[in-house]
Amino acid sequence: MDLSNLKPAEGATHSEQRLGRGEGSGRGGHSSTRGTKGQSSRSGAKNRPIWFEGGQMPLFRRIPKHGFNNPLRTEYSVANVGRIQRLLDEGRLDADAPLTPELLEEHGVIRDAERVKILGDGVLDAALEVSAHAFSDSAREKIEDAGGTATVLDDA
Repeated sequence: MDLSNLKPAEGATHSEQRLGRGEGSGRGGHSSTRGTKGQSSRSGAKNRPIWFEGGQMPLFRRIPKHGFNNPLRTEYSVANVGRIQRLLDEGRLDADAPLTPELLEEHGVIRDAERVKILGDGVLDAALEVSAHAFSDSAREKIEDAGGTATVLDDA
C-alpha cells in the first residue's frame, strides 16, 4: 500500500453533470438548469464584482459623506514625554545616550520609526538629547526646561 494506490471510497465521487446537451439529457434543454430570464441565467453572471448589490443603490453611494480626507496628510508615530520618563525611571533608557526614533521603536514606545512626533503629555525630569521628525510646542518646552535638546530630523 502506498500513495499511488489510494482511491476515494465507493460512492464518494460522482461524474460531473453535463449541462446544455439537449432536452433528452434531463439536464438542460433550453435553460440548462439556470431558470428563466434574469441576470443569473446569463453567461458571465458569476463574474460580478464582490461589491455589486444586484443593481440596487450601492452601500457606498447610500451612506452620507462628510468632511475631507487629505491624501497628502503626513502620518506620525507619536510618543509622549511622560512615557520617555517612565522608561528612564524603569532603567530601560540611558539618560546620557541620545534618544532616537530607532531607540523608541526598539523599546516598543512606537511601532514605526519612519516619522516620529514627540508630544508633551506628562512630566520630564532628565536632560535628554531627543531627535525626532517633529515636536509639539509643549514637548519642546518640557525637554528644554529639563536641560535637554530637541533636534528635528530631516524628512529624507
